[in-house]
Amino acid sequence: MAADIDEPVGLGRTLGTTKIVFLVVAAAAPLVAMAGTVPLSMGVGNGAGVPGAYLVATLTLLCFSAGYAAMARTITGGGGFYAYVARGLGRPPAAAGAVLALLGYNGLVAALAGGIGYFLTIEGGAPGPWWLYSAAGIAIMAVLGFRAVDLSAKVLAVLLTCEIGMLLAVDLAILADRGTAAFPAASFDPATVLSGAPGVAFMFAFGSFVGYEAAAIYAEESRDPERAVPRATYAAVLVIGVFYTLTSWLTVGALGADRARGVADDQEGELMLNLTSDLLGATAEALFGLLVITSIFASLLAAHNAAGRYLYSLGRDGLVFTRLGRVHPRHRSPYAASIAQSGFTLVVVAAFAVAGLDPYRNLVTVMSGLSTLGIVLLQMLTAVACVVYFRRRRDPRLLRTLVLPLAGCVGLVTATVLLLANFGTLAHSDAVAIKTLPYLAMLLAAGAALYALRLRGTDPDRYARIGASRPDTADATPADALTPPRTGDADGSHAR
Repeated sequence: MAADIDEPVGLGRTLGTTKIVFLVVAAAAPLVAMAGTVPLSMGVGNGAGVPGAYLVATLTLLCFSAGYAAMARTITGGGGFYAYVARGLGRPPAAAGAVLALLGYNGLVAALAGGIGYFLTIEGGAPGPWWLYSAAGIAIMAVLGFRAVDLSAKVLAVLLTCEIGMLLAVDLAILADRGTAAFPAASFDPATVLSGAPGVAFMFAFGSFVGYEAAAIYAEESRDPERAVPRATYAAVLVIGVFYTLTSWLTVGALGADRARGVADDQEGELMLNLTSDLLGATAEALFGLLVITSIFASLLAAHNAAGRYLYSLGRDGLVFTRLGRVHPRHRSPYAASIAQSGFTLVVVAAFAVAGLDPYRNLVTVMSGLSTLGIVLLQMLTAVACVVYFRRRRDPRLLRTLVLPLAGCVGLVTATVLLLANFGTLAHSDAVAIKTLPYLAMLLAAGAALYALRLRGTDPDRYARIGASRPDTADATPADALTPPRTGDADGSHAR
């Protein structure tokens, strides 16, 4: 069996647009975002203006997605945003993007694993230590991640349908109770949107979309990547954006625009549970609490799949251990990367448990903060890469390849600045050590770029593989997968 596993084999092409949408929307954890992020954003951000912040984030990411989707039609291999950065900005920035991706997705998995233990024991009252439930969640995640991605997509489809159904039930109950008053116009009044601490609200709004960008990671496992990835990206942004904007708007309507900030600040994570209890009863409240756990697990599994596929691409390209670039011959999954990712998560949880640290205040908040920063930085880098990529090709579709991507780029740069300025709030800590984490992350990314530059002189073949992220084929070896542009090049990638 071991010998069989060592034989080169590609990932299975079993995913259509719908399954990719389930994989990426589940990573965003809509129920957790509405139950945890919205109250915090209202309480310490801009109060009733939160729906406006979500609308701005949605429009910004749709603008970015225009260029990203156009670029996706020319990049049908794996590698996600790491490969996009390579095509647009060259190999050293791609190496930096790879580090940001690893920090972002691995940090997200660790945070979610801690979240399962925290909510089951501290919030849910389950017996035993929190880390025991975190370990159980990791074990289930590891089994599903080892198997074909199609199985994960089916599991996530069920879990995501349940959590969205719960939120829709609450939305309809608010609408039935409040009528047209459930839609306060003040939520989109610029004066309200920019009131209080709007930077915090916008930071949480952009952070709530983390996961949608993972559609590109599944290109190699899609039956029709040129169509499926762009469609799944647009669908994910629209589903997440419309749902977040509408639900947060109805929540403001239920509380009252003038009371939203005060009530959210007072009730915090209990806000949505209390609303559910008031409108639908104690049974619905208990079901809501249960679905928070399944939402966290759905996000955990989706984030694990994304992290594993980044490790797989980097292993195949030679930036990390090449063994991580192996594919299981029967399941057609990146099994080695999946095992490594599961092991890493288990080690992180064990380290926090042995140190006696709090699963929420230490593990969940810090890791989720670092994850959000890493992924938004990667999105920003990709936005710049999209603009540069099409300008080098002199693409005549200016609206789609310049105007909209540039608007998205400006929005993501702004989001990055807000994240850096408010990282202590995002990580729920004022400690100097925590506030320096963003700069350490950027230092690591810069180090990766310098390492890539060093490879250019010491190991040209390995350097040439950075950003290739495509299966080995007879006509596309790792060394020539990305080449400098020539006049008349088909893709004009200009990867350096």
